[in-house]
Amino acid sequence: MTTTQRPPLLVSRLDAERIEALLEQPQYSGLNTRALQDELARAEIAEPAQMPADVITMNSIARVRVEDRELGNHEHELTLVYPRDADGGADKVSILAPVGSALLGLRIGDAIDWPLPGGRSARLQVLSIRFQPEAAGELHR
Repeated sequence: MTTTQRPPLLVSRLDAERIEALLEQPQYSGLNTRALQDELARAEIAEPAQMPADVITMNSIARVRVEDRELGNHEHELTLVYPRDADGGADKVSILAPVGSALLGLRIGDAIDWPLPGGRSARLQVLSIRFQPEAAGELHR
């Protein structure tokens, strides 16, 4: 994990607008906002109705492999949520958490090297998506 790989990102216009509004709120300043802003800046934006079903959007449930040198490899099923919906459970990851920022806009099969707290980094790979709001017709959730 010496180089940081950044696969192309596809983000829905609605998610991008909501995340940008979130980042403007003072209580979230400094909480991983720079990395998330950088990811949004490089993302291709699509209308919610045009989102392919293999892309992680907000409120998607995805199976992810985490390759971490210190903790080893493990798989998780994660729901990408806004901070207000992160209830501390291991299955919900806030968009403001490092793993959440890394997952937004990735497609099934994509992998990304991402910095973690404490100077560590991990490689995250999207294995599958069990639920995506746009694919389920929930375009304005």
